[in-house]
Amino acid sequence: MAVEEEGLRVFQSVKIKIGEAKNLPTYPGPNKMRDCYCTVNLDREEVFRTKIVEKSLCPFYGEDFYCEIPRSFRHLSFYIFDRDVFRRDSIIGKVAIQKEDLPKYHNRDTWFQLQHVDADSEVQGKVHLELRLSEVITDTGVVCHKLAARSEAKKTKVKKKTNNPQFDEVFYFEVTRPCSYNRKSHFDFEEEDVDKLEIRVDLWNASNLKFGDEFLGELRVPLNVLRQSSSYEAWYFLQPRDNGSKSLKPGDLGSLRLNVVYTEDHVFSSDYYSPLRDLLLRSADVEPVSASAAHVLGEVCREKQEAAIPLVRLFLHYGRVVPFISAIANAEVRRTQDPNTIFRGNSLTSKCIDETMKLAGMHYLHMTLKPAIEEICQSHKSCEIDPVKLKDGESLENNMENLRQYVDRIFNVITKSGVSCPTVMCDIFFSLREAAAKRFQDDLDVRYTAVSSFIFLRFFAPAILSPNLFQLTPHHTDPQTSRTLTLISKTIQTLGSLSKSKSASFKESYMAAFYEFFNEQKYADAVKNFLDLISSSGRRDPKSIEQPILLKEGFMIKRAQGRKRFGMKNFKKRWFCLTNHEFTYQKSKGDQPLCSIPIENILAVEKLEEESFKMKNMFQVIQPERALYIQANNCVEAKAWIDILTKVSQCNQKRLTVYHPSAYLNGHWLCCRASSDTAPGCSPCTGGLPANIQLDIDGDRETERIYSLFNSYMSKLEKMQEACGSRSVYDGPEQEEYSTFIIDDPQETYKTLKQVITGVGALEQEHAQYRRDKFKKTKYGSQEHPIGDKSFQSYIRQQSETSTHSI
Repeated sequence: MAVEEEGLRVFQSVKIKIGEAKNLPTYPGPNKMRDCYCTVNLDREEVFRTKIVEKSLCPFYGEDFYCEIPRSFRHLSFYIFDRDVFRRDSIIGKVAIQKEDLPKYHNRDTWFQLQHVDADSEVQGKVHLELRLSEVITDTGVVCHKLAARSEAKKTKVKKKTNNPQFDEVFYFEVTRPCSYNRKSHFDFEEEDVDKLEIRVDLWNASNLKFGDEFLGELRVPLNVLRQSSSYEAWYFLQPRDNGSKSLKPGDLGSLRLNVVYTEDHVFSSDYYSPLRDLLLRSADVEPVSASAAHVLGEVCREKQEAAIPLVRLFLHYGRVVPFISAIANAEVRRTQDPNTIFRGNSLTSKCIDETMKLAGMHYLHMTLKPAIEEICQSHKSCEIDPVKLKDGESLENNMENLRQYVDRIFNVITKSGVSCPTVMCDIFFSLREAAAKRFQDDLDVRYTAVSSFIFLRFFAPAILSPNLFQLTPHHTDPQTSRTLTLISKTIQTLGSLSKSKSASFKESYMAAFYEFFNEQKYADAVKNFLDLISSSGRRDPKSIEQPILLKEGFMIKRAQGRKRFGMKNFKKRWFCLTNHEFTYQKSKGDQPLCSIPIENILAVEKLEEESFKMKNMFQVIQPERALYIQANNCVEAKAWIDILTKVSQCNQKRLTVYHPSAYLNGHWLCCRASSDTAPGCSPCTGGLPANIQLDIDGDRETERIYSLFNSYMSKLEKMQEACGSRSVYDGPEQEEYSTFIIDDPQETYKTLKQVITGVGALEQEHAQYRRDKFKKTKYGSQEHPIGDKSFQSYIRQQSETSTHSI
């Protein structure tokens, strides 16, 4: 979800790896151990939660989380919670990273000390304040050497049930000259110290409980802001209360290891990217392909995956991914000397194919593996076959039989799934098969191993090994299930590799013994038939897949449909399930649906204004008869549901162009006050999204990301230019400083580099001009940039320095 600014769109995203915590404080009881989990929060809104790690003071999580951030935020926060025997959660500590500090920790493992959490420091929100200075002449007209101020506290009225209260109340405070005060609420000070006075505004959540009101934050405004003018108004970020009394050691609560990648993309309109985009899309036709812009990006990036992710998404968006991957795969095969090492390295080819399978094949993977993985997680059968690791009372023969049954089931569902393999994957596999067979004509199996090295070794086996990384399970599996999946993954990987000495491929003797169960020709034949099917020339799906594909599921709160009476009883927690056929909800997962909405009946999916029910993160699924109002758990989840529901219903013929952004309550629409519940909508529906569920890609955003990569590696581009020049005029031994680049044709590569540098430079000028224009237009203290916004203050300093250098 982009934030629209003048002339461009701003996208925010974050990718987080929550590693482990260590040295957590012991539990105050005989056990000492804790059951802990970690949450990810945008400010104080939870958007992700890890599994609970039991009985540990150094819990390992190893969980990954990615999300598009749909709103502005100040802190990315991580809280460690402890769940006690009564299932009560208590906070141990937190890590709060300010938005402007996120680049400091970009893509590197960092240990953060946990900080104490209290109500005074848990602050968010902003306040608008207006001050006016009114001068009054004293009745005596005598100039006094001292002034007197009247110190007092004043309260607004309580605004109930809202996160955006509007007070609109005026208060007067006195600073007068006469020196005759004797009340305790008055004090004297020198006239030159007037500027040191300040107005303090505290916000509180009014409570009817005996524990008192809850502190929400404060702001302090010095009176010297009125020195230049008698009127002053501005927005302020609320700040924590400065107690000045805590002296806690930073290491008291332990620490948390995190890897955070925060990305902010500033995307211009499409025409700005035409030169660079066209240069990239021509890559498959450049001869040799190593001289193409896309291949150059892979050469200069520190890691090939950095380049592969945006390249694959861009080529998929424009339907050019198959010719591009075919071109770089052919070049790699020509450089390969041993058929046994084909596509085994972390090359640009292998990373691009990995990324393509991840994007185009995720639904195929889920449809194939998810039922079997869920059964393994739920049945919890022991499958340990290492005699050293057997627990007391376990039978090696029973465990082997359990494991054999699991392997058989997963092997069968994989080898029978060929007809469902996405066409784009099949076309890529066909090109790999042909390139390998042509290069190594004496090796009859290479046409299989070239394909199996991806579909088994880099697609199915990793998904079985770590199902949470492929969204097959919500979290890491427990240790026993994880061990079972590791053994299954090893066996499936070996079955798919078609190696001639399979037993010898296992380092462990117990695995070699177990593999004897599968040392039959029928398994090799099934693998070859499967690989033949998914890599056949001109292969297409014979018919569309009829069975439902599960797209998303989870608990949310829904409002009862068709009720006129308003009350909390109308809001109930339900398990929602979306497939490519229907949108349903039931009481719990696995129950019979209480309501089913066919996809063709979804006319629009839009946000619902918070004022409708005084509830955040609500959206509406609009049907011909009524709208279903739903509340998600957080803003990230709400965005994800809105996006996927919009995509899957995008091609419906009767989709609406206008809708009501608020609910129909008490006989009228809250937004436009129309009394008829069938009145046409009063606001235009949001822009349409591509109908393709799997490949919702923004080509301009991906080109912007590629520009950013080129720009950050400009020094390497220039060094590569030098290498091309050196090789063009000097035909001697390779210079060591240039030996890291693949340059088959120096002249053609030099020409491409010149075009890349020119295109990147033009885009950099546009970005610089945008930053200058934004700096001129932006007002510190506005609602968009409240006072206390450290990131904006840093931005002002940078722009001031840039302006000074320009002069």
